[in-house]
Amino acid sequence: MDVEGIYKEAHALLEGHFILSSGNHSNRYLQSAKVLEDPKRASMLAEALAKLIQESGIEVNTVCAPALGGILAGYELARALNVRSIFVERKEGNMELRRGFEVKQGEKILICEDIITTGGSAMEAAKIIEELGATVVAFASLANRGFCQREGSDLKPKAECKLPNKVPFFALDDFAFEMFSPEECPLCKAGSQAIKPGSRNA
Repeated sequence: MDVEGIYKEAHALLEGHFILSSGNHSNRYLQSAKVLEDPKRASMLAEALAKLIQESGIEVNTVCAPALGGILAGYELARALNVRSIFVERKEGNMELRRGFEVKQGEKILICEDIITTGGSAMEAAKIIEELGATVVAFASLANRGFCQREGSDLKPKAECKLPNKVPFFALDDFAFEMFSPEECPLCKAGSQAIKPGSRNA
């Protein structure tokens, strides 16, 4: 599957000058919401991701996604795996399992995001799930930003990766874009003005 091509076709692989959530700058940005707005495309990607997970032999009872960005990807992956879909969300800055969702002792949970960069949000979700007695058996995302090593990739993890080494991470492709600190950004030095993704229709 040409995942990069699918992102480009959906106008979800943006080129320009962007401020990332980390504060660093990049000339490329992934906007997975644009990919997932088409239900057929979302289903196709989720089914491909589910196939990787099923082929690994890992048993999954439930998919849990961090809100807001992971909800659609998590739901579609749960549907492809034929399991339950839940999500955690922030309340006053802290992740919580709300809306009547519950997990059982020993329940096998997969944490799903649309994109995983360092895995910080995924790990917050995992912490909540494990505190409630369930077991996190895997992490998954449609795209991997290249900080963490997904199953089947030769890309080595970076020091910033927060996902645990002993829990598998599944993704469809790596998108290891160049990033620059604002002080060292060549785009800034060339006079370009950085924008935050989501602004100016990005």
